[in-house]
Amino acid sequence: MLSFTANIVILVLAMAVSLVFTLAMDRLWPAARRYAESDLVGWQLSVLGTTYAVTLGFMLYTEWGNFRAAELNVELEANALRNIYRLAQGMPRDRAVIEQLTVAYATEVVEHDWPEMDSGRMPEESHQVNEHLWKALLSVTIDKPMEVAAHDHALSELSLLTQYRRTRLLDNKYELPGIFWSVLLVGGILTIVSVSIFGSRQPRIHMLQVLSLTLFITLVMLAIADIDKPFRGWVHVGDYAFRRALETMREVP
Repeated sequence: MLSFTANIVILVLAMAVSLVFTLAMDRLWPAARRYAESDLVGWQLSVLGTTYAVTLGFMLYTEWGNFRAAELNVELEANALRNIYRLAQGMPRDRAVIEQLTVAYATEVVEHDWPEMDSGRMPEESHQVNEHLWKALLSVTIDKPMEVAAHDHALSELSLLTQYRRTRLLDNKYELPGIFWSVLLVGGILTIVSVSIFGSRQPRIHMLQVLSLTLFITLVMLAIADIDKPFRGWVHVGDYAFRRALETMREVP
């Protein structure tokens, strides 16, 4: 949920801090003396680095899976809305009302839900339209068998639509628990510190190693933070599915 500028600032600060810390270590604890103790630091770095790499990769994989699931859920919600619009043709007496409500739902989602979710608020406008849709479908006048089939399918699609909307709102509220952020932050700091105190006869290469590791760990953690909130920040699930649904509904004669 961070902005692009915030990502760049955090990345630069993290690399600057690791650079300053490494330079300070070189002054307070010369590399020549640390090199003699590299065997003691090496095994710790190996175990710590491996454990942290597995943890970091698992966190990123899980968050990316949640992000893709949120994208799919939005597509399914928009598709259910389009299906209700098409099924309204099978209920000619109430077709105009149902079509008007489906268009209103998509419009509210695009114009209000997405901006409100981006601000961390709970959208209410589409909920009201959803309630009106339920009332409209439950009070439909049915005379022919075709209308019965269209009505049954429309109710099924509306039930799915309501479910997908609820899931979207839950996805917007979900966030990675603080204990997991603590694991990521502490593990990242310990790993970078261990690399910084590792003795090396080539200070430039050692500095490059510290900076490259800091860059990689920070980038992965920023990626986790960006996709942790799937409807906020510069990396987010867009409203294209509903915009496309609006275009499709307007094209139906």
